[in-house]
Amino acid sequence: AVTGATGAQGGGTARAILADPDSGFTVRALTRNPDSPAAKELAQLGAEVVRADFYDEPTVHEALEGAYGAFLVTNFWAHGSAAKEREEIEVLVRAAKNAGLRHAVWSTLEDTRELLPLQDERMPVLQEKYNVPHFDAKGESNELFRQAGVPTTFLNTTFYFEGFLSAMGPKRAEDGVLTLTLPLEDGKLLAGVDVNDIGRTSLAILKADERFIGQTVGLAGDHLTGAQYAQKLGAAIGEPVRFQSVPYDVFRSLGVPAGEEIANMFQYYGDFDQEFTGARDLNLLREINPALKSFDDWLAENAANIQLG
Repeated sequence: AVTGATGAQGGGTARAILADPDSGFTVRALTRNPDSPAAKELAQLGAEVVRADFYDEPTVHEALEGAYGAFLVTNFWAHGSAAKEREEIEVLVRAAKNAGLRHAVWSTLEDTRELLPLQDERMPVLQEKYNVPHFDAKGESNELFRQAGVPTTFLNTTFYFEGFLSAMGPKRAEDGVLTLTLPLEDGKLLAGVDVNDIGRTSLAILKADERFIGQTVGLAGDHLTGAQYAQKLGAAIGEPVRFQSVPYDVFRSLGVPAGEEIANMFQYYGDFDQEFTGARDLNLLREINPALKSFDDWLAENAANIQLG
């Protein structure tokens, strides 16, 4: 059973399973709208598409019933509320326990407060009790799966390379030079991943039976500095791209949507880059998922889609 099956992570997971004739799994795709084009496309690929809504809990219980395992994900950005995301996760935990799943892969993130207490004044506290709400609400909820006795692999995701196809991509500066502008300090590493590798890695974890149950797997496809991302983007585009680091406080003041949250996230990436990237062992990940894409691999497939502003 795949939650968020018409979204980036769930859709990638559903397609990875459907594309693997040796997976041993069929796909039940959970979506709020089975009539959407994305849901219909999954049905054409062979998925069983069922309606499930976190705010109609019986539909989630019913959708997980009889499943061997599940890929579980919540979408903070649908509403921007850590409190709501926590409620959604509680629904998933209850449904997973009720269904007696033998293996859940839970798409989660670090709770930043473990390394950065709220009393630390280097970044503003958001939504009353979080540094990075979309990280912390997921990270603190990992314990719910353990307490409920759901056999779970905790898959810590990271920044999507796909961000460079939209708001995070290179933009032309006033002097005409393509510029990658990020709230990331010079020399700091940013772990990135092809969003489809979340699905491919989740499938590999599910196919490994019980090997990863109870474990945390930190996911990334590459660890690069801002300057390295810019250099590789430029080489793929065929035009130089320079990197411009924006101080965290400046980024918070720009008025961009969710700017404080994004700045806090990048500051966490930067201040704890050794811990964050250190928890994402690229060699181990390639043992789990040999098809894991580096940034160069991803660019080879996606450079033509980068919108140059």
